[in-house]
Amino acid sequence: MFSRIKTINIDEFNKINESLKNPVEYRKSGLSLNHIIGCPLDCSYCVRHLFGNFQQRQPKALMSDKEAFDTLVSHKYFQPHITPIQIFNRATDPMLPNVKNHTHEILNLMDNHKLTNNVLIITRWKVSKEDCVKFNKLKNIKLTILVTYSGISDKRLEPVKSSIAEESLLTLYKYAKSYKVILYWRPIIPGVNDSPEHIKKIKMLSKSAHSIVFSGLFYREEIAKYYEENKLPIPYKETTRRKILPENTEKKILQELLSNENEIPIFRKTSCGVAYAHKTSDYNGHYGIEELCDICPKDQVVRCKKVWDKPDIGKLKILCDDLGATQPPMLTERAIIVSGLDEQKRYYIQHTLGFQVHDVDKPHYYRQHGRADTGWRAENDSK
Repeated sequence: MFSRIKTINIDEFNKINESLKNPVEYRKSGLSLNHIIGCPLDCSYCVRHLFGNFQQRQPKALMSDKEAFDTLVSHKYFQPHITPIQIFNRATDPMLPNVKNHTHEILNLMDNHKLTNNVLIITRWKVSKEDCVKFNKLKNIKLTILVTYSGISDKRLEPVKSSIAEESLLTLYKYAKSYKVILYWRPIIPGVNDSPEHIKKIKMLSKSAHSIVFSGLFYREEIAKYYEENKLPIPYKETTRRKILPENTEKKILQELLSNENEIPIFRKTSCGVAYAHKTSDYNGHYGIEELCDICPKDQVVRCKKVWDKPDIGKLKILCDDLGATQPPMLTERAIIVSGLDEQKRYYIQHTLGFQVHDVDKPHYYRQHGRADTGWRAENDSK
């Protein structure tokens, strides 16, 4: 028997942030399971600021692993073999001591039920050879370990040394058999971790990964407030609802990492990197966004093109009506445009149809790839 994190009592449960009480929530890369909350790593930019539990450093369980698994597979938007799953990716790190025991237990429950869904584990903590052995025993789920590496040396921003993630990446890649490993370079902050030396380091580390995914910084009001209160260097003047990665920063990174000497491909989107690693098509249906695919290897583009198809407009209208859309959906060559549907419903449609779904009130602009406007030219047109 492994050491279990104690389940909180009803009084403790009633005190936690409302947004954390439901352990299953849809996010872009899939249904996210988070029945353990609390993390001691103290990364300044952590999304836990948004959920009001950044100060909770001791991980606690909302329920047992079996209860959490049952909650996941009975969720109204869960589809066996289709819905991508993420484990412990918003309120703790899945490979922390004790937490990782629950991570392995959830993975085993999924695998024992012969589910073949994509399952994502995102970590910046220590992964051992023993962990890799357990990962390799999984026979059914498509498991991907995304190792978050930033290269940030300012301990005020990130107390955890990047060398920990580096060692985990090397270990995971060395023993990988039935799972895949992605070098998850994030958050990239201009002037902090995008120098030629940082890029050179990413090139070196990519040799121990099946793909690279790069991403910018979530800079929400809650995070900005924390930066101001703790006198941390302010990265941007304004907060945004989407990740920030300026155009010039992306251009600089891609110029270096798309060179012939770098054999491991780099992707703008997590699902694209996962799909390439497993040699499958992108489950988020990004193929219709042509300029997003301009850095993808040709063989990956072929895989995505092969399964990508515009949905039947009649069936799409029925689906949107059933989910509560306030207007009929618009169907373009790039995406489905809907009105009145929240993220959960949009992502459900997206994974059901394998086709991008956008909110009419939150447009995606040409070449910004769903990122914030910050650092992008105003003349970019929406498509």
